[in-house]
Amino acid sequence: MKMSMKSVITLIAVAAPSFAFAAAYDIDGAHSSADFSVRHMMVSNVKGNFKVQSGTVNIDDKDVTKSTVEAVLDAASVNTAEPKRDEHLKSPDFFDAAKYPTITFKSTKVAKAGKDKLKVTGDLTLHGVTKPVVLDVVGPTAEIKDAFGGMRRGVEATTKINRKEFGLGWNKALEAGGVAVGEEISIVLALELTPKKDAAAAPAAKDAK
Repeated sequence: MKMSMKSVITLIAVAAPSFAFAAAYDIDGAHSSADFSVRHMMVSNVKGNFKVQSGTVNIDDKDVTKSTVEAVLDAASVNTAEPKRDEHLKSPDFFDAAKYPTITFKSTKVAKAGKDKLKVTGDLTLHGVTKPVVLDVVGPTAEIKDAFGGMRRGVEATTKINRKEFGLGWNKALEAGGVAVGEEISIVLALELTPKKDAAAAPAAKDAK
């Protein structure tokens, strides 16, 4: 019995394994930022940032919940525009960057949270302590072509953590009451993504339970 080409293609599609493939992207550290804000002296917010050292994002546009992300920040790159404060932040009182040189995030679950919005749950490792956190994500954007002909996408994520839960407990009581440094840290990640050079595609994540 002869079969048409359309029938053959349909048969192959039905018989093929039912797994998806995600487009793999590198995080472009030169055009990405990891910013934070923390209450200072009970009266203002001090802002700073870390360099995004590396990272990979696998995006499944057909089922975004199967996407994954991993990112690495350089702990010693902490910058609040005040050298003495930055040295203190790198010390064992805070990040202890010599002992814990990186801050990492690895996703464990991606869920839709509205149009172009996601909830990305993952493990944040900071100061040698790993805790689950949830990122509120906007994006990813559609691909656009840059001035050099390369393709780029963007994504922005926000979250809040309690620094004491990660062993960053240093503080100093103020004479008027209160403490020098707040416990809650607000984090904003703005990431630019470029197609991964060593792999055109990567397996998408398995369905999260």
